Amino acid sequence: MRMCMRVCVLVCSCSYIMCRPIKAYYCAHKGFKFSFSKELMLNNNNSFSKILNKAKELAQENYLVTFGIKPTEANTGYGYIECVVSSNQQVENGLDVKKFHEKQLEESFITEEPEGIILGQKVLPLERVGVYVPGGKAQYPSTVLMNVIPAKVAGVGEIVMVSPNPSAVTLAAAYIAGVDRVFKIGGAQAVAALAYGTQTVPKVDKIVGPGNIYVALAKKLLYGVVDIDMVAGPSEILVIADRSANPSWVAADLLSQAEHDELAGPFCVTDSLDLALKVRDEVERQLSELDRREIAQKSVENWGTIFVVEDMDRACELANLIAPEHLEVFTQNPWELLPKIKNAGAIFLGEYTTEPLGDYVLGPNHTLPTGGTARFYSPLGVYDFVKRSSILYVSKGGFDKVKDAAKILATREGLTAPRKAIEIREEG
Repeated sequence: MRMCMRVCVLVCSCSYIMCRPIKAYYCAHKGFKFSFSKELMLNNNNSFSKILNKAKELAQENYLVTFGIKPTEANTGYGYIECVVSSNQQVENGLDVKKFHEKQLEESFITEEPEGIILGQKVLPLERVGVYVPGGKAQYPSTVLMNVIPAKVAGVGEIVMVSPNPSAVTLAAAYIAGVDRVFKIGGAQAVAALAYGTQTVPKVDKIVGPGNIYVALAKKLLYGVVDIDMVAGPSEILVIADRSANPSWVAADLLSQAEHDELAGPFCVTDSLDLALKVRDEVERQLSELDRREIAQKSVENWGTIFVVEDMDRACELANLIAPEHLEVFTQNPWELLPKIKNAGAIFLGEYTTEPLGDYVLGPNHTLPTGGTARFYSPLGVYDFVKRSSILYVSKGGFDKVKDAAKILATREGLTAPRKAIEIREEG
């Protein structure tokens, strides 16, 4: 039986159509965020509580089977990824993950206002961060680099990594990037251990990194006990392509994300029905060449959709509606569409800017918002590993300048004590 990507021809406004494949895709992501498995019904909060409480119990009573790993023991994998972070052996143009993230550094500032009022902001790195690195379906040294390097650039004091089955290459990446401690644990219980701390695993201030549905929901439920980066769902890619695009290149990029997970979402939006049909056929042909074809095929069968729209304006409108994790623009003039793109985790412009380059070597972070959350979330960055404190100083002259306005506001709010705190200083 022939299975291939859907081709949907849209003949009305994208704000109106919200066609069934897109609805199904959004429902899938909602399900990912609110259910642990197919056996658990949506919004079954009792089930969530039981699992979370068990994880908390394990963490507090130190029943976790944890042990430290020395990253230096993984030197066999060092050579595979040394060039990715080494400033001396990086690609010839000097672009790398560290250099890009250094541009995101914020500085503290102090400003002196008239009458002896001094205001400012102090930017401080978090003291300890936990990084979750998956280890089930594949090995992810790039995940280590993308989560650890911005934390190191921010100046985080200690970085603790957890992974259920770290490979030699993953551990080598941890060593090179500067991870301080590694624990071979995974799942919701690893997240709970980082959040609450055990006799072995230290309590952290923030947990970052992707994982399966259990990890994602554990992070979501523990937010408040500990900070998190985001609730990451399955990978997704949307390619905007006009008739000038190479259909085999478009298909290859769609499959580059479909291979990640059965729930990954590969989408294409084009104004050419001819291109849509060619991309569909190319996806089917290239599927047979993949080592993980079963995973990619399920992704394509479940969520793969090619939308044919009236023009590129409609293509951008639909892309903004989906708000994909990865958005590629393969058109004759990709920069012309950039101002029209509002919602995307990362925007790849031009046919040579294939998504895997962004995943591995170009520099911008590949930890990106999924499931439509690019409408309000941003890629992981240095700014996620710092906190800010306001600085305020008022002299006697400054106090005399602003006191009356403050008393008026306190009175309007019906609060006596704040007004008295001002008046007692007037009295000397």
